[in-house]
Amino acid sequence: MKTLLEVLSALGDFVTIATEWAESASKAELETFTQIYPPVEEQSESSEPPTVEKGVTLTKVRAILANKSREGFTEEVKQLLMKHGAEKLSGIAETEYAALMKEAESLGS
Repeated sequence: MKTLLEVLSALGDFVTIATEWAESASKAELETFTQIYPPVEEQSESSEPPTVEKGVTLTKVRAILANKSREGFTEEVKQLLMKHGAEKLSGIAETEYAALMKEAESLGS
């Protein structure tokens, strides 16, 4: 029975040390954190939701981006997607379609 109590005590000490280590490692990681994207602005409850321009569909935006990519603007297309909040077109909000399409059309002009 004494050995079991010693093992449980050692296990408790281990948990304490592991917890302290995890907290210090997390703190060290947070201190080296560099923000690479601008902070997301929270919308106030009183603001109106953004309007979606009619006629701009996912299909139209996809076609324009595909054409620009074929024309050699692949990197610029990726940067536009990131600017509008996603790595892939499927992650872009519908409210961004019109602005994204307009910016994509101006590539190479």
